[in-house]
Amino acid sequence: MEALSISINDAAKALGLGRTSIYAMIADGRLEAFKLGRRRLVTVESVRRLVASKR
Repeated sequence: MEALSISINDAAKALGLGRTSIYAMIADGRLEAFKLGRRRLVTVESVRRLVASKR
């Protein structure tokens, strides 16, 4: 089964960015994220949409 969400660190690695940039993208709506317990997770689909929109 494929992951539906990834951690902030994994999103940063996947996009080649820093954690601060990922949090900024979440704040301005370019990435979708949610809290599960104490963790903030980014949806894989929003990462894919971001990459596809930049092609």
